[in-house]
Amino acid sequence: MTLRIVAPFAGWCMPLAEVPDEVFAQRMAGDGVAVDPLDDILHAPCDGRLVPMKDARHAVTVRTDSGVEVLLHVGIDTVALKGEGFEFLAAPDRDVRAGDPLLRFDLDFIARRAKSAATPIVIAAGGSIVRRVEGRRVKLGDLLLEVETAAVLDGNVVGRQGRRQFSVPFDHGLHVRPAALVAAALRPFDAQVRLTLDGRRANARSTVAMMALGAQRGDRVEALAVGLDAEAALAALENVLGPVSDEATAAALPAPATTTAGPRRLNAAVASRGVVCGPATPWTQPEISVAEKGAGEAGETAALQAALESVRERLEAAAAAAAQGEHRELLEAHAMLVADPELLAQARERLRAGKSAGFAWRAATRATAEALAGLRDERMRERAADLRDIEGQVLRALTGEPPTSVRKLAAGAIVIAEDLLPSQFMALDPRSIGGICLARGGPTSHVALVAASHGIPMLVAAGDTVLDIDEGTAVIVDAERGWIDVDPPPSERAAAEATASQRAAQSREDLAGALDPAVTTDGVRIIVKANLGTAEEARVAVAAGAEGCGLLRTEFLFLDRREPPGEDEQAAEYHRIARALDGRPLNVRTLDAAGDKPVAYLPMPREDNPALGLRGIRATRDRPDILRTQLRAVLRVSPPGACRVLLPMVNDLEELRAVRALAIQCAAEMKLDAPPPIGVMIETPSAALLANQLAREADFLSLGTNDLAQYTLAVDRGHPNLGARLDALHPAVLRLIAVAADAAREAGKPIAVCGALGSDPDALPMLIGLGVREISASTAAIPRLKRTIRGLNAAACTELAQRALELDSAQAVRSLT
Repeated sequence: MTLRIVAPFAGWCMPLAEVPDEVFAQRMAGDGVAVDPLDDILHAPCDGRLVPMKDARHAVTVRTDSGVEVLLHVGIDTVALKGEGFEFLAAPDRDVRAGDPLLRFDLDFIARRAKSAATPIVIAAGGSIVRRVEGRRVKLGDLLLEVETAAVLDGNVVGRQGRRQFSVPFDHGLHVRPAALVAAALRPFDAQVRLTLDGRRANARSTVAMMALGAQRGDRVEALAVGLDAEAALAALENVLGPVSDEATAAALPAPATTTAGPRRLNAAVASRGVVCGPATPWTQPEISVAEKGAGEAGETAALQAALESVRERLEAAAAAAAQGEHRELLEAHAMLVADPELLAQARERLRAGKSAGFAWRAATRATAEALAGLRDERMRERAADLRDIEGQVLRALTGEPPTSVRKLAAGAIVIAEDLLPSQFMALDPRSIGGICLARGGPTSHVALVAASHGIPMLVAAGDTVLDIDEGTAVIVDAERGWIDVDPPPSERAAAEATASQRAAQSREDLAGALDPAVTTDGVRIIVKANLGTAEEARVAVAAGAEGCGLLRTEFLFLDRREPPGEDEQAAEYHRIARALDGRPLNVRTLDAAGDKPVAYLPMPREDNPALGLRGIRATRDRPDILRTQLRAVLRVSPPGACRVLLPMVNDLEELRAVRALAIQCAAEMKLDAPPPIGVMIETPSAALLANQLAREADFLSLGTNDLAQYTLAVDRGHPNLGARLDALHPAVLRLIAVAADAAREAGKPIAVCGALGSDPDALPMLIGLGVREISASTAAIPRLKRTIRGLNAAACTELAQRALELDSAQAVRSLT
């Protein structure tokens, strides 16, 4: 059954991603759209019953007979208005018809006092959206959503049970944001959870139901969990709500046994290798506040233009003064982003709608950042941090604040932060930073690359717990094995300091020998190349010992523009990179676009499961004009044959044959003797299992271990709770690598590893043992990888790899290395 949800008032309908609130923008409260209102009366979006929501005057819920709950939340952060400016026009717990007036609100008052008047209309429970309208003006009663309704459950459950009490810790009680956090925390668990307060009950998976409890700060709620994951669900609730902590309850509990607390160990991802011990130094920078409503389009446009010009000139001056390297390249990239015409066009659309310069710029940069964050390529996703960075720089220019707030650190400080933007890093003295540990972030973010260029150990994705570390607490950042130890005993600190000293000396030795070939003790030559994105990266990689480029990500040429790059532009860029490699091999991967967040000129539909959808070679074959242009650009690079083509997400021979036919046609048109060599990425189990067929016709193979692990282990690469389970050293993944390597050897074709596994020194014995003779890694990892290879015996690696194939977990495999 399909349910129609219509506009509750006239206004501009926008995607939830543009709402200035992470709970709604990330769909934690439910999926839907938002409408920026032009009217001051909220009407029913469908037939149903108006659900009572105790003490909430800024939001209403309509529950349909089919069980769908539609939440309408007028404005952002309007809970803080405590009902001022709102007047109910319909009584709760009454039936309403679509179009009935429900609520009157003072639109001018909300615009002045609240963060935004944008009103999310979300499906909080009971159905899934099959069609939506967004990005245009709507009238009262226009279609917004079509919802496929779900069957109503009878509520009977069986399984394990658990019961626990919690105190509500939120300033405004269980309003939409904290209620959404509770519901989101329970998603991974197989359990039904019910909250009870003063005899009222609510499904803890329904944001609307929890809001209807009317729970205020300090209220004690009881949670009953039933199901296989009942205890785990209650533990997740405790992370959000916290236990009951009043004196009476504490007195009734038995006194805990006295124990000596040991050091806490928090796992994280390695971004820049090293080991360091030092005092924790929390670092925060509050978000800059901007008004939504502007003072006139002409004045706001002039203010934004002046701010952009000021920031661009400062960045260009800083880039000109900086030495060649990662720092200078970053400054130049940021200067280009500030002048980006697409960002300015998006901002001007909002200026014409009456928004302020700051609001328009923030909305434009965040919309683009979200598009980047949804791309398949991890490096491209992490460029979203660069957009957040220039967002802040321009907003500071608009508000008259200094470009960066320089902070002095104690020598050897371990910077702890939720995230760290490149400009924030540059405001710190690198000589004072001992290490960095971030709750968020990724290992290939720009700030990670800058940290690596300074030799600063860095961990990312450590989780929110790391933010609770008190300033001055001694910590050990082990960015070799991927963890941070909090308040370790003196003996462990001394050991960590000794290790750090040894690592620093070893790194200097590694770099000194980086230009020498990597040969095992029994004479097996291993080629070590670099994964690259720009000509400057190529120059740095060659200096670090790279023997070529195993993977050039070409997406940097295609993003943030209205039209795809032309043949001349692409050929010139590929030629610059080839020249920087000075005759070393260059593998150009064709555009690797994704269906979840496509580039503007690739009209791919939004997909429920984009990881299994229109991506990689599938996407560009749908646009042969783009693929043809890219192939012709590769063919123009001189000298002829300098570049090879690498195809992403190939599943079978038909895809390879189709691209080769197009390449042959392009070469003939250009009067060239032959097309470029063409290789395929082995990124799916099907490609690995058919590697014998692919190897017969491809010129080379390349293992994309990130995606190969994701598809083999059925673990989303971006899942916040499953990161530890996504390990490409899992025996199942290793068996597929072995199949592909055997096929390449039998066909006499080279096979390389270009995924993250190639940058992991601990993985080298397994890869060499399985027959891999070429690695393509991050530039920072190359000197150490070469040194590690020189200490390995290939025959011993083969025996070790065969043992690993019979093990039952990635952890067991890593224990062998």
